[in-house]
Amino acid sequence: MVKVITYGTYDLFHYGHQRLLERAKALGDYLIVGVTSDSFDLTRGKINAQQSLMERIESVRATGLADEIIVEEYEGQKIDDIKRYGVDIFTVGSDWKGKFDYLNDFCKVVYLDRTEGVSSSEIRAEERELRIGLVGNSNLINKSEIESHYVNGVSISGICTADDLDLSDDIKRNYMITDNLDKLLESSNAVYIVSHPKKHYEHVKKALLAGKHVLCESPVTTNVKEYEELKVLASERNLQLVDSIKTAYSTAYNRMLVLAKSGKIGDIVSVDAVCTSLSDLEMKTKRGTSLDEVWNSICAWGPTAMLPIFQLLGTEYVSKQITSHLIAPDFDAFTKIAFVYPQAVASLKVGKGVKSEGELVISGTKGYIYVPAPWWKTDYFEIRREDYTQNNRYFYQLDGEGIRYELVSFLKTIQESRKSFSFIDDKVSRTFVSVINDFYNKKDFIAI
Repeated sequence: MVKVITYGTYDLFHYGHQRLLERAKALGDYLIVGVTSDSFDLTRGKINAQQSLMERIESVRATGLADEIIVEEYEGQKIDDIKRYGVDIFTVGSDWKGKFDYLNDFCKVVYLDRTEGVSSSEIRAEERELRIGLVGNSNLINKSEIESHYVNGVSISGICTADDLDLSDDIKRNYMITDNLDKLLESSNAVYIVSHPKKHYEHVKKALLAGKHVLCESPVTTNVKEYEELKVLASERNLQLVDSIKTAYSTAYNRMLVLAKSGKIGDIVSVDAVCTSLSDLEMKTKRGTSLDEVWNSICAWGPTAMLPIFQLLGTEYVSKQITSHLIAPDFDAFTKIAFVYPQAVASLKVGKGVKSEGELVISGTKGYIYVPAPWWKTDYFEIRREDYTQNNRYFYQLDGEGIRYELVSFLKTIQESRKSFSFIDDKVSRTFVSVINDFYNKKDFIAI
């Protein structure tokens, strides 16, 4: 019996995939198909697969051509598989010609001509082509432009900013830069807004009225009524308004949530999150920027610090207390918020003018989860128990601080408008705004 093996992502399965598998099958008596896992694609710098691994496996299975389906998960697996399964022929599309010649030492290598005019990348680009305009002058614009290149079907249409000092030289060379939002909207079908929070309402509303989808750095607004108005406007126009916190899309963060919710540390009784930074405030005040133009602590870090609290304990807290060190009426150099729940407590500390250890601690009845600084972009956390020999450490690769995964989620949400792929639900986003609204209204508030 002649065994044949081939590999592929098989995203958005099409006629070209079918023909390639048919021809691979014809080379022998038994066909093994390796479907590339999401994690392996990520290690190769790809984030183009639109369908989940299980959806792609089912597409291959449905052809009836594969005698056996395996998952490709690591570099060098092809040699291991050839040896393990006693493979006689390795085959792949001719666009890889020469790439796998080294496998001739283990079996025969055959390159098959691909079906002309059919490409998953082209299908993805056609279905998900999105021209995103970037609005604001945050360093997140630089990071988002870089990360957009990892997501198939995305292009940056330009930047709207009143101050381009923070923009990279590459962005200044390669993109339209304007201070006119209307001009940017004309060349975009979506926008990512990272302007000052006090301008979010104006910018988001203008984009929605122009028929553009919106990804907005959290908080979406600083006023609950404005938030509700924008959500209604987006719904009426069949547009997506998505809250942006890159941490929500970090692999390690999401695995940590799953373990915490699964009872690994017992019942959760406390969540404590700290997020602080000094560099942004120092840099901008040195160059004479007014505090009115700088993100304060509660807006810059509040939503990120509240994220694990509300995702683990919910948004229905019994009471809260906001304590802030103010250096201007609405500018907090430091804020601490204490939440009380029926069966748990939580606290956060955020600062733009005060520095502290940026760690996350989730306390439970059987142990605790410790995420070291800076927890909001970690690739590592620990589950610690009374008996230290029972401690567990978890490592997950962090690519692009979660921004590229957030962009993919935004695209899928736009494409499948009946289903949201956002990792932050509306109730959580609204509660971010509600707490920040209370800060500005000095409700449940103490100034120090």
